[in-house]
Amino acid sequence: MKKKSIIKILMLSGAILMASSCKETVMLPEQDEASYNQVYMPQSVNGTVSKTLEVKDVDQSFVYGANFGGMGYPDNDIRVRFSVDNALVNTYNTLNNTNYEPLPDGAYQLSTTESVIPKGSLSTSPFKISVKTTGSNAIKMFRNYLLPVSVSSDFKINEKLKTTYFLISSQPNQADYPDYDRSAWKVVDFSSQEANGEGANNGRAIFVLDSNIQSFWHSQWQGASPGPPHYITIDMGKVLTLHGVNFTARQVDGAGGKPQDVRIETSMDNINWKPAAQFTLNAVRNQQKKWLTDFVDARYVKFVILSSYSSSSVHLAEFGAY
Repeated sequence: MKKKSIIKILMLSGAILMASSCKETVMLPEQDEASYNQVYMPQSVNGTVSKTLEVKDVDQSFVYGANFGGMGYPDNDIRVRFSVDNALVNTYNTLNNTNYEPLPDGAYQLSTTESVIPKGSLSTSPFKISVKTTGSNAIKMFRNYLLPVSVSSDFKINEKLKTTYFLISSQPNQADYPDYDRSAWKVVDFSSQEANGEGANNGRAIFVLDSNIQSFWHSQWQGASPGPPHYITIDMGKVLTLHGVNFTARQVDGAGGKPQDVRIETSMDNINWKPAAQFTLNAVRNQQKKWLTDFVDARYVKFVILSSYSSSSVHLAEFGAY
């Protein structure tokens, strides 16, 4: 046998011996499997759970429950309890700089407050939280409520995942509120308009009611350029219940001049005005619908643009209500 071959065999044998020796000397600590076994709420794993419910005559519901986590399966039944502690709402608000209200007691019901994770199983049955969106004790539309549901047990609890925070609100089905016919609507006042610079069929306030998204109102820029707030006042011809309003931006690329912060005011006589809502629009071309948090009867509606994107002037293609 050649000398080089003998050296290679010896080196390979040494490497094998070293690997075997290292493997034999590795000492893993003893694992206490029971220390990993804990009960938790699976709904809490991804943080706050947001639920926007549709306003209906029947109660709306969503799921809660408890799981066994760790090694293997439980050797015995694990009894669990569920409870709501509204003091946790204040704790949550402080930590997250929010101002949510506790869900009122009469507005919801847990389908059970006690259950069992059966021997050999990893979870309880799924249970339901039912919430009233209409009738007595119902939650108010467009308001955010916080419901902290916690699990407890004589078994070890995962303290970080023992409480699920459900953030609950409700709103009507948009399909039940079609846009109002605007054929009798008239512009009766405006802050300014561009009467000449945008051509014969653009720029003036009346074009927000012509059902043509290619035409638009533009605040004045020729001869003068007044800054915000800008506004247009509309006489709807009769008293209507305003549930919400809609906006369609001028159909151009870019954000500049599109309405940003907007306030809605209403009146019965075009003299005495009340604020109805305030919100922020996105700088997009498509129609944006915005609910009024409190429905209001009115004949006159004024939309006030407090600021626009990247400009002191403003433009808008269409305005409507439902």
